[in-house]
Amino acid sequence: MTEIQRGERGDALLGVYRRAKPRFVRGEGCELIDEAGTRFLDFTSGIGVTALGHGHPVIRKAAQAALELGIIHTSNLYRTPPAEALSLRLCELTGMDRVFFANSGAEAMEGALKFARKWARLRAGWTFEGGDPPGFRKTGIVALEGSFHGRLFGTLAITSKRMYRAPFEPLMPNVTFVDGTDEDALDRALDADSVAALVVEPIQGEGGIHPIPAARLRKLRAWTEARGIALILDEIQCGVGRTGDFRAHEESGVRPDLLVLAKPLAGGFPIGAVLMTDAVAGAMEPGDHGTTFGGGPFVTAVALEVVHTVADPLFLQGVRARGAHLESRLLEMQTRHPQWIKEIRGRGLMRGVELTFDVAPVVAEALERGLLLVGAGPRTVRLLPPLIITEEEINLGLARLEAAMEAVAGTHHTSGVGA
Repeated sequence: MTEIQRGERGDALLGVYRRAKPRFVRGEGCELIDEAGTRFLDFTSGIGVTALGHGHPVIRKAAQAALELGIIHTSNLYRTPPAEALSLRLCELTGMDRVFFANSGAEAMEGALKFARKWARLRAGWTFEGGDPPGFRKTGIVALEGSFHGRLFGTLAITSKRMYRAPFEPLMPNVTFVDGTDEDALDRALDADSVAALVVEPIQGEGGIHPIPAARLRKLRAWTEARGIALILDEIQCGVGRTGDFRAHEESGVRPDLLVLAKPLAGGFPIGAVLMTDAVAGAMEPGDHGTTFGGGPFVTAVALEVVHTVADPLFLQGVRARGAHLESRLLEMQTRHPQWIKEIRGRGLMRGVELTFDVAPVVAEALERGLLLVGAGPRTVRLLPPLIITEEEINLGLARLEAAMEAVAGTHHTSGVGA
């Protein structure tokens, strides 16, 4: 047998991640614990996934109950109660009509792009036998600068950061990136004859935690509706309670044609979902799309209980209250250190702290102090704590963040954020 070539940490994992030093073996609430027993306060939630933290009793109970049924997988050739119940609950909560389950956010977004393209073709008079009508050009996708929608060939094509796309080009063609703050440019880009879909994150995650104002979302909805362009809202990271509303776009009152959910939907188990209107769903027929694992009975059973928990009005009220506390403490920190903190952005428990210096050393220093952070661009700290976090844990995390910034900036100010 050939000897395995070990990586620098003694494993055989592909080196596409710069993994931090701790090796985690256990999780409790808002903490991860490494093999030495050191506890780390988790302000990443696995990049927005573990909405209920680690080892939550709702997830434990749901997973155990699903395991005891003995059905982990059946494929989508057959019906199972959990997938059907979850589809109905998601439609009730979002005002959408139909659901397609996938295994991840990127896979769900790939499905949304396919659905939007076929819907555009059918409305133009496409038939399987006759093909596109003469002069048909309505295949374009418009995405926003700063967008991140995934790492697959379609989702990568609509992700704006060039460094992600360049090594794998050519990707899906007919994609246009537009400054989301420039309404004139958006108006020009949304050409009724050539654009099939506009894709928008109500709050950009990877792009630096930039919320799209509700009034602009309403304007985009009006333009796309008038021009026969599908509006796809990507709430893979910002949806399912993260902002204090179940849908991140809730205050806008907008109903998209397609809504994509994923990361927190099953509290850590892999799942994605494309929600759509009946009009979009009517464009799809058996055989148009599929997935082997998506929407299996185990993961949808767990997701159903996570959704019940997160969608509870009292739970969401608590997220809003803790989000307000987080914002208040961050603004206090900015007042103390205007030379470090340029801007605070976000909603609920999704916040971006834009610094006046690079974020990578701050993330590394915070790790040494027992705080897990992730960046959102070169100078923005992304705060995505579990939705169950307490005010005391927020105070503790921000004290560690402030100490990390102080160490990196080389200044000496009193913390004053908590113990």
